Amino acid sequence: MIIEIKFALRSLLRQKSRSFMALGAVAFGITALIIASGFIQWIFQDFRETSIRSQLGHLQIMRPGYLEAGKADPYAYLLSGSLSNFFTLDADADQIRVIVPRLNFSGLISHGEATLSFIGEGVDPAEQRFFGDALQISAGEHLSVNAPNQIIVGEGLARNLGVAVGDTVVLLVNTATGGINAVEVTVGGLFTTVTKSYDDNALRLPIDTARQLLHTQGVHRWIVLLADTGDTDAVLAKLKTTLPADQFEVVPWYELADFYNKTIVLFTKQVQGIKIIIALIILLSISNTMSRSVMERTGEIGTAMALGVKKSDILRQFLSEGALIGAIGGLIGLVVGLILAQIISSIGIPMPPPPGMARGYTGEILVTLPMALEALVLAILTTLIASVYPAWKASRMQIVDALRHNR
Repeated sequence: MIIEIKFALRSLLRQKSRSFMALGAVAFGITALIIASGFIQWIFQDFRETSIRSQLGHLQIMRPGYLEAGKADPYAYLLSGSLSNFFTLDADADQIRVIVPRLNFSGLISHGEATLSFIGEGVDPAEQRFFGDALQISAGEHLSVNAPNQIIVGEGLARNLGVAVGDTVVLLVNTATGGINAVEVTVGGLFTTVTKSYDDNALRLPIDTARQLLHTQGVHRWIVLLADTGDTDAVLAKLKTTLPADQFEVVPWYELADFYNKTIVLFTKQVQGIKIIIALIILLSISNTMSRSVMERTGEIGTAMALGVKKSDILRQFLSEGALIGAIGGLIGLVVGLILAQIISSIGIPMPPPPGMARGYTGEILVTLPMALEALVLAILTTLIASVYPAWKASRMQIVDALRHNR
C-alpha cells in the first residue's frame, strides 16, 4: 500500500498542471461545502438555544394529558405545591441550572377603544438571569419583583393594540373558580422572540400577579433549564424515574418545538442537495482527469503489463491516484474552509428576519468535527468512484495494442 501511494504521488507530481486542476476542483467543492454546512449548523444551534431559553426550557414538567387537553380545560391540569417533595435540586446541580414555574392563561386585553385576545404567561421575574437575552426587551425593561403590576407585551400585540411603554391596559380573564376577573396593569416593556406568531399574541406578567388574577395558587408547568443541552436525555430519564408517572409528565424541548423541527427538516434537505451538487462536480472533474491520464499513459501501461504487472495492480494504481487526489484536495479544502469560517464568524453575516420569525440576526459559521470528517470522506469516496471506470479501462488494455499506441 505504501509503495502504491508513493507511485500515485509521483504520477500526480509528474502531471502537475492536470493534478493542480483536479486538486483545485476538489478543494473548492469541499470549501464550499464546509462554509454552507457550517452556516446551516450555526442556524440550527442558535435557533435551538434561542427557542429553549425564550419559551420552552430544556424540559417541561406537567400533568399527564395537559398537552392534549390543557387548552380546552386548563384549570383541570394545575400542579399544586412544589417539586421539593419528590427530589432536591442540589443533587443535580451540576446538570440542572434552575426550575421555574409557568402559569398559562388567555383572555382579553383592552386599551382605550381597542380590545384584543391574548395568551398570557405568569413567570418568575427572577428567571431572567438564568435564561439570558433570548427573550429580548426592545423597549422598556423586564419584569421585576418590585413592580408586580407591570407586564411585558410582545411587539406584535403592542402594535396591534396601539400601546407603548408606560400605557395602562386592562386584562380580563376567566378565573379558576369559574368567575370573571379583571386587573389594571402598566406596560413596562415590549419583547421579541424568534417566533413572530408568538410575539403577535403573547404577554407576560409576574406569576404572583397571575395567581391573584386567576384566583389560584397552582401552576401549569415547571420549566427545567439545564447547564448543557446535551444532557437533556439523561436528565429526562432521571426525572421520569424520580417523579410519579401518574402525577407528572416530563416532556423534552424537541417534542414541543414544532417550528424548529420543520425548519431542521427543510434546511437538512437543502444541505443534502448541496452535497449532491458538489459530489457531481468532483465526480465529473476527476473522471475527466483520470480518463485523460489513462489515454496519455497507454504506452506506459502496456510496458508495465509486458513486464509482468498484473491487471489488478494497474487497477489499484489508478484507484490510488484518485483516492490520493481526494485526500489531498479534501484536506486543502478543509483547511481553507476552517480559515474562512473563522474570518467570516469574526465579521458576522447580517441576515434579515426569516419567514415566521420576528427579528434578523448576525450569522456565523460553525464547523463541527463530524461535519469536517464527513466532508473529507465525501471527497475521498467521490474521487475514488470517479476513478473506477478509468482504472478498469486501463486494467483491461491488451498489451500489444497498448505498446503500439505510441508508434
